[in-house]
Amino acid sequence: MKVDSHQHYWQIDRGDYRWMDDDVAAIRRDFGPRDLAPLRKTAGIDGTVVVQAADSIEETSFLLDLAARTPSIMGVVGWVDLADDSAIHHVHHFAQDPLFKGVRPMLQDIASTDWILQPQVLNNLEQVARMGLRLDALVTPRHLPVIAELARRLAHLPIVIDHCAKPEFLTPFGTVSAAWHDGIAEISRHPMTMCKLSGLATEFGTGWSSRNLATVAGHVLDCFGPSRVMWGSDWPVLNLQGSYQDWYECAQQLTAHLDADQRDDLFGGTAIRFYGLTPPSPAQRT
Repeated sequence: MKVDSHQHYWQIDRGDYRWMDDDVAAIRRDFGPRDLAPLRKTAGIDGTVVVQAADSIEETSFLLDLAARTPSIMGVVGWVDLADDSAIHHVHHFAQDPLFKGVRPMLQDIASTDWILQPQVLNNLEQVARMGLRLDALVTPRHLPVIAELARRLAHLPIVIDHCAKPEFLTPFGTVSAAWHDGIAEISRHPMTMCKLSGLATEFGTGWSSRNLATVAGHVLDCFGPSRVMWGSDWPVLNLQGSYQDWYECAQQLTAHLDADQRDDLFGGTAIRFYGLTPPSPAQRT
């Protein structure tokens, strides 16, 4: 069972994708399951986890409605305002749907680096954990010490770091900062944390390849181990710098040294365990 642990669908006329400016004009159109289906089929991907792309309750409802009629969607990671008193009301509501797997605040877009450590957010995340849900951490290297502290305070909250924490590549050869290197190592020491091998093509930009992404992928695998790393496409954001198949093949090259069981974890098993996914039946996967 192969799983894409991180992809998006959106419908532009819903009107809440405020980040879609002219810089991302190439992907500023609707993307739905019919667009992804042939790409999944070529790569042999059986199901996906769909992740929010707008900071609105309405988008979470949109994704859950889409999941209800799309068998290949195995889980939805939504958004609630974790700094608001009403957050847990919304989480309780969404959690009535077994496809709702967790929440993702858009931390990369919040000016305050330690926003997630404020008391109201911590209280809400405590209840998220008690409901058996998870946190997707959309972060950059500046957040890594904060997420490590969060993992210490809420040791029972499952956390996955999206896009390897978006490392800044310092050279064409894939060199990254010591702060990113040390931050990833520190977070990995907390047993309830995991990491997504995703988003690296977009972060590196033009000319990315398995050669210049190997340092980041290798460090993540060394720190977390394949049983705590999951592959994700970040499609259709990925389209800004490449194709679904190219990134899938690159990830295969980055993990070629792993044995069969380890690769099964990275390309499916880890995501299934972390999110508590129920795989679609063979007849539903297309």
